[in-house]
Amino acid sequence: MRHSNGIRRAALATTAVMAVAAAVTGILPGTAMAASASTPPPACPASTLQVSAWQAAHRPVGTGTGAAVVQFTNVSQKTCVLKGYPTVAGAGNTPLKVTPTGTAATVTVRPQGKAWVKLTFVQVQGEGDGYCVSGNTPAAYPTMVIGLPHSGEHKVALKDGWWAQCDNKVTATPVSTVEPS
Repeated sequence: MRHSNGIRRAALATTAVMAVAAAVTGILPGTAMAASASTPPPACPASTLQVSAWQAAHRPVGTGTGAAVVQFTNVSQKTCVLKGYPTVAGAGNTPLKVTPTGTAATVTVRPQGKAWVKLTFVQVQGEGDGYCVSGNTPAAYPTMVIGLPHSGEHKVALKDGWWAQCDNKVTATPVSTVEPS
């Protein structure tokens, strides 16, 4: 009799441990746990991004814009991702040749989170009307159209001036969660 009580107690203890494990993990004894694959967040749609821009603190010597920081704020209630280099066009859809710099990585942007790119232009020289070292005529735009892969295009004005550049060229960093200066 003593032996069967010990077995009964061991069986009850094992059942209790399995019940606690099932309650904690949500897995019933004897069932297999399916591997769960985490689905990455979707790309940020254009409608979920608020875009602003200002002249960068560190710019090439000259007049005009030189360099600008473009900020993308996720104004939705859902996390999304941004990746890659921007496309850039002046008002009136004048595309600029973009030279990428740095390595692009997927950036996760939580609700109200921010991501940035830095654009560096061929700088206008001189005062007043200015000139381009290349001999081309400088261009100034009240707005630029900045696009990101899978996240649409955004028309944006500088908070502190017009976009001024030479030669329809821009160097661009990839989108990042580190604010450039």
